[in-house]
Amino acid sequence: MTKRVIADIRAAMSQAIAAGEEVLSNGGTATDAVEATIHILEDSPHFNAGKGAVFTHDGTNSLDASFMTGHDRQAGAVAGVTNIKNPISLARALHDHSEHVMLSGQGAEDFALSRGMDTISADWFYTEGRYQSLQRVLEREAEGHSSTGAILNAPDRKYGTVGCVALDQQGNIAAGTSTGGMTNKRYDRIGDSPVIGAGTFADNASCGVSCTGHGEYFIRWAVAHDVHARMTYGGASLEEAANAVIHEVLPEVGGSGGLIALDQAGNISMPFNTPGMYRGYKRAGEEEYIEFYGE
Repeated sequence: MTKRVIADIRAAMSQAIAAGEEVLSNGGTATDAVEATIHILEDSPHFNAGKGAVFTHDGTNSLDASFMTGHDRQAGAVAGVTNIKNPISLARALHDHSEHVMLSGQGAEDFALSRGMDTISADWFYTEGRYQSLQRVLEREAEGHSSTGAILNAPDRKYGTVGCVALDQQGNIAAGTSTGGMTNKRYDRIGDSPVIGAGTFADNASCGVSCTGHGEYFIRWAVAHDVHARMTYGGASLEEAANAVIHEVLPEVGGSGGLIALDQAGNISMPFNTPGMYRGYKRAGEEEYIEFYGE
C-alpha cells in the first residue's frame, strides 16, 4: 500500500462512484447504476474482480457475480466463468432474460454467447501481483501447510470482492457483487458472492446488501439475508442489523469480512471486522466519501 497504490485505488473508487451517481442523478435506475459502478471496479487491476482477479490453484482466473433487484426480488448469478470481461453484466443478463437464477461454468458462458455478449482472452485477467500471490501460497503449501491454512495465513491474502448497492429516484434498490474468489481455490470452489442471500440481497421493504469476506461463513450464516431478516422480523434498524451480523454473529464462529448496505430511507451501513475494507458512497447533494481502514 504505497502512496501511489493508495492514490490509484482511491481514483478508481471515485470513478466508480461517479459512474453510478451519474446514472441516478439523470433519473436512471438503481439497476443501471449498480452495473455501471461495478464495471469500473471489474476493469481495474486493484480489486479482486475482473481484471484483478486472483488465481486458482491451477493458475487460472475463475469469476463469480450476482445481481438482485428489490422491487421484485428478481436475481441472477453466475459462477466459475473464465472468459467474460464483466461478469456483473452476465449476472444482470441472467436476471433480465432467464427464468433461472444461477448458472455456472460452461453453461453460463454459453448463455452469454446466446445473449450476444463478447468473450475475452484469459490474458485480460492476468496481473503480476495476483500471480505472485498465488506463488507465495503454493510455496507455503510446499512447506507443509494445509491448503486452507496456506491461504488464510498468507500475509498478502486479499479478498477484494467488489460490490455496489443503489437507491434510485423511483425508490427501488438494487445490489450487485463480483469477485475472483479466493487465491489458490480448488475443485471449482464457489464462495458467497454469487449466492443470493449470502453475498447479495435486495428487498425494497428492507435493504440492499453486498458482502465481502470468507465466503464459507457468509454462506452458512446467510449473511446478506440475515441483515434483511433482522430488519423485517425483528424491527432492527439497518445499522443495528448490519453491525449485529458482522460484529457479533460472525466473530463468534471465526468469520471475517464486511458488507455494504443501504435501506429505503437512504441510510448507509458499512461494517467490517477486519483491519480495513475499501468503501465509499455518494448521496445526492453531498461530497463523496471514500475510506480504507477503520475510523
